[in-house]
Amino acid sequence: MAILAKLFTAMRGAATEAGEAVVDNQALRILDQEMRDADKELNEAKAQLVEVMAQKRGVEREIEKLRGQVSEHEAYAMKALDKGDESLASDVAERIAEFEEELGLQEQALAQYDSGVNQLKRSIKATERNIAAMRRQVSMVKATERVQKASSAANARFSGSNTAMSSATESLERIKRRQQQRADQAEAASQLAADSEGAGLEKRLRDAGIVSGERSGSAVLDRLRAKRDG
Repeated sequence: MAILAKLFTAMRGAATEAGEAVVDNQALRILDQEMRDADKELNEAKAQLVEVMAQKRGVEREIEKLRGQVSEHEAYAMKALDKGDESLASDVAERIAEFEEELGLQEQALAQYDSGVNQLKRSIKATERNIAAMRRQVSMVKATERVQKASSAANARFSGSNTAMSSATESLERIKRRQQQRADQAEAASQLAADSEGAGLEKRLRDAGIVSGERSGSAVLDRLRAKRDG
C-alpha cells in the first residue's frame, strides 16, 4: 500500500510538472487571452453601467412627475378649501399623501442608483488604469522574450569552432588575404613599369650623347683636381 501511495504521489508530481511546463511554454499566449478576457469583462461592466444609468434616468423622470402631481393636487386642495368643500379637500389630501409616499420610495431608489453609478464609474476607471498598466508590462515582457530568443538563437548558431560564424570569419580572412595579394601585385607591376620607363629614358640619353654611359677613373680624378684647385 505504501508503495502504491508513493507511485500515485510521483504520478501526481509528474503531472504537475508537465502542466507547469505547458503553462511556461504557452505563457505569452495565455497572457494574451487573459488580457482579452479582462477587456471583455470591462466592456460588459460598461454596458451594465449604461443600463443602470438609463434606469436611474427613468427614476428621475418618475420623481419629476410625482412632484408635479403633488404640486398640482395641492393647488386643487387649496381651491376646495377656499370653496369650503372639506370633503373634496380631504379626498385630494389623501391622493397627495399617496403621491408623496411613492415619491419618497422613488427618491430612496434614486439615492441607491446614484451610489451604485458612482461606485461602478470608480471601479471601471480603476480597471481601465490596471489594464493599461498591464498592457504596458505585457509589451515589455514580449519585447524581452523576443530579445532573449534572438540572443539564444545567435549564441547557439555562432558558438563553437565548427559554426556558421566561424566559417564566415574564415571566409572573410581568405577574402582579405586575396585582396591584399592583388594589391601587392598591382603595386609591383606599377613599380616595374616605372623602373622600365626610367631605364629606357637613360638609354635614350646615352644614345644621344647627352649623358655619358660610364664613369672612368680618370674622369673622377680630373674632377677632384678641379675641385682642389678651385
